[in-house]
Amino acid sequence: MSFGDPNNPYGPPQGQQPGYPQAPQPQPGYGYPQGAPQGVPPQQPGYGYPQAPQGVPPQQGYGYPQQPGYPGGPAAPRPASMGRRFGARLIDGVAFGIIYFILGAIGVAGTVGAAQDCDPAAADYNTCINDASSSIAASFGAVIGMLAIVGLLYEWLMTGLVGATLGKLAVGIRVVKVDTGQKPGLGSSFIRWIIPLVGSFACGIGQLLVYLSPFWDKSGRQQGWHDKAASTMVVQN
Repeated sequence: MSFGDPNNPYGPPQGQQPGYPQAPQPQPGYGYPQGAPQGVPPQQPGYGYPQAPQGVPPQQGYGYPQQPGYPGGPAAPRPASMGRRFGARLIDGVAFGIIYFILGAIGVAGTVGAAQDCDPAAADYNTCINDASSSIAASFGAVIGMLAIVGLLYEWLMTGLVGATLGKLAVGIRVVKVDTGQKPGLGSSFIRWIIPLVGSFACGIGQLLVYLSPFWDKSGRQQGWHDKAASTMVVQN
C-alpha cells in the first residue's frame, strides 16, 4: 500500500507527510486575544492610576483643594480673627497706658515742685502760682506731644519694618501686603496708621468705625478701611 495514493481513502491527504496528525492552525475567535496587526507595536498596560491621553492637561485629583498663594510664594495664610486683633490693640493700649502714666508723673512732679517753691508770705505769691500753673499746662502739652510722637513712631515703624506691633507679636498676627505677603513698608504702614488717626478727630467715632470695618468686609480677608487704602491685610502667623 502506498501512502499518498489517491485511491487509498485511509492515507494522508496529498501534500502531507506521513506520521502523526498535524496540529490545527490557530483561528481567530474565542480565547486569548490575538497579537497586534503587523507593524503596530503592542500596547502595554501600565500599573497605577490611568494615564491621561496625550495632549490633554492633567486634571486635579482627589484631596484637599489647593489654596491660592502669592506669586512665586507659598499659599496665602489665614486672615486674623477679630478676637486676636482686639487682643493686640488691648495689649498695645496697656503698654501705652504705662508710658502715659510715667511721662505724666514726671511732668506733675516737676510742676508740683515748682509750686512748692512759692512763698505764701511773699508779695509775688500769686504771680508765682500763676507761673507754676502755666508750667503745669506746658508740661502736659509737652507730654501729649511726646506721646503723639511715640505713638507715630511705634505704630508706623513697627508695622512697616517688622510687620507687627508688640501686641500683634504677642497674639501671633502680623500685617502683610495683599499681593506679595511681605512686610507693608513705611509707605503703606503710614497710610494704614493715618486713617484711624484722622477718624479720631470726630470724638473718636470715626476711629472706632475704622477698627470695626473688617466686620463688613465681603472679600473674605477681613480688611478694614485702612487696610484697603494701604493694600494690606492682617494674617495669622
